[in-house]
Amino acid sequence: MRLALATLLQFMEGLTDRQAAHAMRTGIDWKYLLCLELGDAGFDHTVLSEFRSRLLDHGAERRLFDAVLALARTRDVLKAGGGQRSDSTHVLGAMRVMSRLKCVARTLRHALDDLATFAPEWLLAHMRPEWVDRYSLQAEEFRMPRSVAGRQVWAG
Repeated sequence: MRLALATLLQFMEGLTDRQAAHAMRTGIDWKYLLCLELGDAGFDHTVLSEFRSRLLDHGAERRLFDAVLALARTRDVLKAGGGQRSDSTHVLGAMRVMSRLKCVARTLRHALDDLATFAPEWLLAHMRPEWVDRYSLQAEEFRMPRSVAGRQVWAG
């Protein structure tokens, strides 16, 4: 079941197999969701591809989907009779915004790391205190604000 959940998380976050394996090794949120010990080393990224292949080879993808759907219904995550959108434009747009923000955060963190190595005096003279909170973590290790206003404040 852990591989199924890891595959769902991977899909939801748009990660490659390597990125998902890394997230499982380093992300406390993934460890919590997968009921892993904090020191758990996770598994090799190739396991995810093998798991998906086995699902397809045995026609088990539908059984997995039905099990997740049943669990979501029992926990009142899904309700019958609700409105359904026929397009995913809003979802793709939200993902694009989040990806761009994470790309900017990675770029700025890398630039600050390089400045700390090659021009530490300049960095100390020009650095803002909020940069420490914002760029001390990897972009994958923090959650971006969900609201447009919150993202604008964060990006500013």
